[in-house]
Amino acid sequence: MPEARPRRDAVVTAASRLLAASGLLALVGALPWLASRDPALTVLRARYADREATPEALAAVRAELGLDAGPFALLGKWVSGLLRGDLGTSWISGRPVGRGLLDNLSVSLTLVGFSLVVAFVVAAASVAVAMRAGLRGRPSFGSGSGSVLLTALPEFLLATVLLLVGAVWLGWFPPFGWDGPGQAVLPALALGLPAGGLLGRLTATAVTAVFTEPWVTTWRGAGFTRREVALAVLRRAVPSVLPQLGLVVVGLTGGAVAVEEIFAIPGIGRALLGAAAAQDLPALQAGLLLLVVVAAVAGGLASLVGRLMLGRAVRLSALSLPEPVVVLRRRDLLVPGAAGALLIVVVVAGLLGDPSTSARPRLAPPSPGLWLGADASGRDLLARVGHGALTTVGTGIVVLVLCLLIGLAVGCLSHAATGPIEIANAAPPVLAGLVVAAVAGPSQLGAAVAVTAVSWAPLAAHTSALLREARSQPHVAVLPVLGVGPVRRLVRHTLPAVVPAVTRHAALRLPGIVLALASLGFLGLGARPPRPEWGLVLAEGSAYVERAPWTALGPAGALVLVSVLSVGATAVLTTRRSGRATPTAA
Repeated sequence: MPEARPRRDAVVTAASRLLAASGLLALVGALPWLASRDPALTVLRARYADREATPEALAAVRAELGLDAGPFALLGKWVSGLLRGDLGTSWISGRPVGRGLLDNLSVSLTLVGFSLVVAFVVAAASVAVAMRAGLRGRPSFGSGSGSVLLTALPEFLLATVLLLVGAVWLGWFPPFGWDGPGQAVLPALALGLPAGGLLGRLTATAVTAVFTEPWVTTWRGAGFTRREVALAVLRRAVPSVLPQLGLVVVGLTGGAVAVEEIFAIPGIGRALLGAAAAQDLPALQAGLLLLVVVAAVAGGLASLVGRLMLGRAVRLSALSLPEPVVVLRRRDLLVPGAAGALLIVVVVAGLLGDPSTSARPRLAPPSPGLWLGADASGRDLLARVGHGALTTVGTGIVVLVLCLLIGLAVGCLSHAATGPIEIANAAPPVLAGLVVAAVAGPSQLGAAVAVTAVSWAPLAAHTSALLREARSQPHVAVLPVLGVGPVRRLVRHTLPAVVPAVTRHAALRLPGIVLALASLGFLGLGARPPRPEWGLVLAEGSAYVERAPWTALGPAGALVLVSVLSVGATAVLTTRRSGRATPTAA
């Protein structure tokens, strides 16, 4: 019986991936019939710019593309070609898409490799701080301000700043293209720093939690050295974070559209964005399929490494989960408290101004009465940041809560959730926004739906990983023998042990969700100008960051403040919820 369970789990996982991939490809295949824009018209204009879009010409294009046969026939034709190794022929260029997309994918994977090096270095610094505190016998989640600040940095703004400083001002690196390792430095930093902040915070939290497990005290009493304890703590903590590493790899591969656009890198994300905008269905289907394969490989490797690291402890139900209680020091409240106070001042002061009137000089610098300066249209940036807080943060919090609930629910499905999690994470918010906008038109609600549709996946993966460990605890493994049903085991014994950690993780996602919403608005897929939405204001100001950096610093600073406050507040609430931890003197 024990030998049969791994085989059953493997079958369930494979079936989950197959069904999820099939559903995604079916949805993409149906887009020409769901979209409000006729793909025949798009293809006609792309191929023959001077040809009039008459009904006869459009009918000829539909017949050539096979649109008259219906979605099922077109999808079946593509799948049959796929079984022969043919990824399809581009509707726009008329050439096979396979070779070009594989080249795009190899570029993206190379960039991901460089980015992961940066991310690991950044994460190691965060983990070292948590390890040092734990080895001293005073584990604390802390404010994590350094990791939070990195996580909150918008990738496209960071890429723009790095381009200006490293390529334009200093001339140390080439600004555009992809011809050698030297051109990977700036984009790798733009992608790796935020990813390193996220991985570092998650791993540091896991390490801190492991230090509260009883076995650590036992090992110390038995005379184990600090090095042996540290290695054991890492081995215990890292498996719960490995699924996030797999998702980070996939997210970097498919989601680095802005960075690839800024540095003119021919990656898979940029190629998919172009295919979606051009309604090139074969290229879009083939590109998404490649991302699904990358997601499956990355997720499978992360899960395998995690099981190997835990070893026999999972099979023998010998794991213990940490108590959700750590000491919260007063100094850990300083950074989030200061961030909250400053954010309140900025929002209240901004709400007193007019965000729409162009009464100021264009790109006026900060001055008394115009504390954050003016944008390119002469509008008060402080007023736009203050009024934008209502839309940006309000929508972001609603999306975050929905993602947390969906992540917890889907994560409880264990192996059956593997496919949907990997598929959702493989699709960047930009592509999800294009799909939603194609069906329902651009709107703030549509942007919220698109971001929700893809942002729950990391939380579900984290929930699933922690639940697997919780089910391996001795007192949980024995519950079926005592007659405790699966629902009660989940609700009373396993889920409460993982909710605090997943909630902390969700708080780290807030700035990314806010930026994703705003990025869709900037692309015409969500909030529309002149609405004072933070990410939209940030995107508008990034074009002038070289000569008027205040146009980007204001909204970027507000985003960082929200990130620091959300993570710090979640740490306080999660710690005190147990009723056992209280703030102590530093």
